[in-house]
Amino acid sequence: MQALQTDKTKPIVYIVDDDQALRTSLAWLLESVSIASQCYAGADEFLRHYDASLPACLVLDVRMPETSGFQLQEMLNARNIQMPTIFVSAHGDIPMTVKAMQNGAIDFVEKPYNPQQMLDRIQNALKSAVHSHAQQQQRQQLKDKLALLTDREREVLMMVIDGKASKVIARELNISVKTVDVHRTKIKDKMEVGSIAMLVREVLSLNSEQVLAD
Repeated sequence: MQALQTDKTKPIVYIVDDDQALRTSLAWLLESVSIASQCYAGADEFLRHYDASLPACLVLDVRMPETSGFQLQEMLNARNIQMPTIFVSAHGDIPMTVKAMQNGAIDFVEKPYNPQQMLDRIQNALKSAVHSHAQQQQRQQLKDKLALLTDREREVLMMVIDGKASKVIARELNISVKTVDVHRTKIKDKMEVGSIAMLVREVLSLNSEQVLAD
């Protein structure tokens, strides 16, 4: 296994393959373009060291002793660990590729692979990983702030997101318009936004309506 990286803002490539020569050569290739990587010979070792706080992609061998690449993919899905995964195999076929894609893989590459093509695919996977990781962090920050709201404030916010005016909210909740406006002000302060409209845009842009409903 390679030394762990120290830069927590930099994306990483996890390489899980029982072929040491392949792990080493791919790690060197990535290092040549300043991409950090960590190498593991099997699923258990990888799972012990996986760091969910880092944006990452996974280069995963299909055939490995003890736990196959497909089994590891199922384990990650069961734990709700989602990262762009590139499967590699010396014995790939169409059914194998279809299975990988159905379970969430973004690519399937046959060994031996072209180094530059593999590098291009990994770089694309990392871009996707960085974007997804940033969205996950924003959702978590939003969820943490929503936890500060009272039940009534969450109810008012849900109705604002539905596009209802203060007068309509007041009528449906059987409270005064002034009380609705007080709730809106408290929501804005607790969520640390300049306006309720900004908060609504943030929730919608992150597709976070379910966060409110939870």
